[in-house]
Amino acid sequence: MKITMACYEAVSIIHGGPRVQILRTKQELEKLGVEVSLFEPWKPFSESTCDLFHLFSANIGTFHLARNIRSLRLPMVTSPIFFTQHSPGFIRSALYVEHMLKHLRTGVWTDYGYTEQICRWSNAVLPNTSDESRLIRKGLGIPAETISVVPNGVESRFEFGNPAVFKKKYGFEKFILTVGHIGPARKNVLRLIRALRTIDHPAVIIGKVIGPEGELCLKEASLNKNIMIIPGLENDSEMLASAYAACDVFVLPSLFETPGIAALEAGLAGAKIVITPHGGTRDYFGLLAQYVDPSSVESIRMGIVSALSANRTDTLQHHIKKEFLWSTAAEKTLAVYQRVLNH
Repeated sequence: MKITMACYEAVSIIHGGPRVQILRTKQELEKLGVEVSLFEPWKPFSESTCDLFHLFSANIGTFHLARNIRSLRLPMVTSPIFFTQHSPGFIRSALYVEHMLKHLRTGVWTDYGYTEQICRWSNAVLPNTSDESRLIRKGLGIPAETISVVPNGVESRFEFGNPAVFKKKYGFEKFILTVGHIGPARKNVLRLIRALRTIDHPAVIIGKVIGPEGELCLKEASLNKNIMIIPGLENDSEMLASAYAACDVFVLPSLFETPGIAALEAGLAGAKIVITPHGGTRDYFGLLAQYVDPSSVESIRMGIVSALSANRTDTLQHHIKKEFLWSTAAEKTLAVYQRVLNH
């Protein structure tokens, strides 16, 4: 079986969750005997070299590629990586207006329109959470039989990070940790920094600083002697695994996550988790995490304080190890490939 994977062009610049998802899924599928290549736009592409095309992200950044793959009549599977805080009814209304406007003039598109069309072109659609599945089914109107939830995963190596590596370099242990881009509104780091003002406990924020809000985050963090900012670390770095192992509480108070790969990595390392309830995180963490209102600084603060006072157990660690390794995600992905190709 020959699979080609692709994503939006900026995936190599952003270095976020989709890049991790693609590379780790590829790695585990290859262990299962699947031949996987990454799409190269400057290299001639022929449908004869590919049995199935797997697209990650369904949006304006992948729309034209998806349309051309469709024209080749290649089977296509899409992991939309799609979520919004709007209701399915709102999405349906937005698409209805878009479709009406297209009768009057061509070239009218919304973000929802791009996602809907790519999903309709796909032989199978693979959301990461049940919440994402619901939006795709009820909001975009994609048939349920086309949709298969395939969870995100985590590398088993994060269970075995050495906390001494981080402690030796930075002098911290049993700290509050967050990992993710600093600045984008969805990541909500500014509210996190404000929640930490009245918590007298060491905190570490690891992430790439982006835009004016990122600079504002740095400015506010500099006023708190307990906060240390570390530029983004590569996902495969020993230092990142060590940070997860050395921390006590991992916090991801984003506006939404599907489900936040960094939180899975920290959970597998044994950290207590404080996280947003939006985006499908309950699918992964169930009753084994503290959920906070991302719009409330006080809710984030209280969630962290509660987690700091809680006893540390290995229940979440075992749960993630059993259900959410990348090897499990790859097996479920392969089952979808086989079903699509058999039909």
